[in-house]
Amino acid sequence: MDPNDDRGESRLYIGNLDLRITEAALLKMFSPYGKIISEDFLWHTRGPKRGEPRGFAFIQYSTKEEAELAKEKMHGRLACSRPLVVRLAGDKCMLETVDSSTKAAGEGHKMHLTGGGGAMGQTSRSAKIAAIKNKLKSLEEESSRTKKQKQSDNIS
Repeated sequence: MDPNDDRGESRLYIGNLDLRITEAALLKMFSPYGKIISEDFLWHTRGPKRGEPRGFAFIQYSTKEEAELAKEKMHGRLACSRPLVVRLAGDKCMLETVDSSTKAAGEGHKMHLTGGGGAMGQTSRSAKIAAIKNKLKSLEEESSRTKKQKQSDNIS
């Protein structure tokens, strides 16, 4: 990859989009931060949801600085009562983003872990596995504590 090619650095991933948000609305939300040179709004292409939005999109700005500004201003911002996930499309390390935004959204909102394809799908899967392992571990610890408590209650 050519180091002078900064298309990846000026391309943003926008996730956790409410299905009511249209392409036009998305462009309107992100246009104040710079010149948008391309937009890729993803749709389901087959299956029962064919033609429906997939809940994420990519926006390409003309410069890295515009993309950084949009990311800074729009990440976590509520759109139709859902916090947007905005990051540089080229970012490889996404686990921290997924984990912190899930905690911020509260336990009931696991929508950041639903990922839809590409690198995000891989991260979502490993993030889900990690979350399940952590939950299982905490349940096992809790269970062993209550068993020990019951045993000591029976002895006395």
